[in-house]
Amino acid sequence: MRNKHAIVIGLAITAALTASVPATAAAPAAAPRSHCPQLDKNIKWFGDNRAKLQKMIDERGTCSGKGGPRPVAAFDWDNTVVKNDITDATLAWALKHDRILRPKSWKDTSAWLTPAADKALTKACGTSVPVGKPLRTSKNTACADEIFEIREKSQTMAGEAAFAGDWNHRRTVPAYAWIPQLFSGHTPAALTHFAKKARAEQLAAPIGTKQTVGTHTLAGYVRYYDQQKDLIRTLKAAGFDVYIVSASAEPIAEAWSSGVGLDRKHTIGIRSILDRGRLTPGIKGCGGVADGPGGALPYMDGKRCMINQEIFKIKGAKAWKQQDYAHRIALGAGDADTDVTFVNDATGAHVAINRNKAELMCRAFDDADGRWVANPMFIEPMPRKSGSYPCATAGATNEDGTHGPVRRADGSVIPDQLDLAY
Repeated sequence: MRNKHAIVIGLAITAALTASVPATAAAPAAAPRSHCPQLDKNIKWFGDNRAKLQKMIDERGTCSGKGGPRPVAAFDWDNTVVKNDITDATLAWALKHDRILRPKSWKDTSAWLTPAADKALTKACGTSVPVGKPLRTSKNTACADEIFEIREKSQTMAGEAAFAGDWNHRRTVPAYAWIPQLFSGHTPAALTHFAKKARAEQLAAPIGTKQTVGTHTLAGYVRYYDQQKDLIRTLKAAGFDVYIVSASAEPIAEAWSSGVGLDRKHTIGIRSILDRGRLTPGIKGCGGVADGPGGALPYMDGKRCMINQEIFKIKGAKAWKQQDYAHRIALGAGDADTDVTFVNDATGAHVAINRNKAELMCRAFDDADGRWVANPMFIEPMPRKSGSYPCATAGATNEDGTHGPVRRADGSVIPDQLDLAY
């Protein structure tokens, strides 16, 4: 009886000691560990966004202990990783330094260029410069103006449409395709060189600097966002495979991506068709869309296609579809409706840098899966949008260019949303 009683007392003591151990000690995986890469706590994010991103990194990165294929993160570039637009910066530099070669006919630069644009460009830029030689855009204000107006507004200086015809408005936009097409005759290395020259000037210019091209005034500086540099660094340290997916010409994007530690293999942009090593107006297609005038750019749904085709090796028409969980990015980051499809595809975190773009911000503020990370621009953020985003009626872009409601995966309509990140 004495021995039995002693055993009972011993068991009771053991139970009491076990009960006194804090619950967190039973789940060490949830506690921070020295080998878990951490976002820099001295770099400011909006609200609790750093904590949201850190949680996703811990869940999906090397600290998860899950093993398997490396998770993928994909970032847009302009106004997502940097402040301002590297394509505008490169074009501005090229126009100031006479780097656009005269085409035989301006119609050759784009299958969608209108007769009005062809006429305006021919008149402004003249025909005295031999075909294939540099246009004197540094001195010819009218020529620089027509080129930049078409890039910026898809119209001539007289207000006439610069592009016309049929294209899928969720897969391409002619004005984006027109930039690499303008640089036809140069090698990809030369275009990267122009972009690097522009990069040096833009990084050296003080924040807030403006520049003039022709009579156009535009931003004259670019800055890498410290938050995004740190996020990319942390993701890489945590075992993520990180890519840039940009609607810039790929040689332009490559001049900048090394600044966040990414190489050419991890930089995806508009890919031109080469002829004897030189750029042509032809652009490589995606997802079964043939090479040609640029019918499938890394733009809106085209960014999903490029991610699926180039990263996950999904070929043909299937590349346009949202894939299963194992063949989707873990993190997507963008700032505009041009990014909404691939950012929405992310399974771990959808980072939306707020530039008041309706379709992206409708999804961000609806936060259907609880994984959206909406953040104001890190430099010179925009003021709060007055009123609400027209999510329920006109927030989404349709393939024909019209607008309609933004819908969730189950088909339900997202109600209008207020701006909550400014």
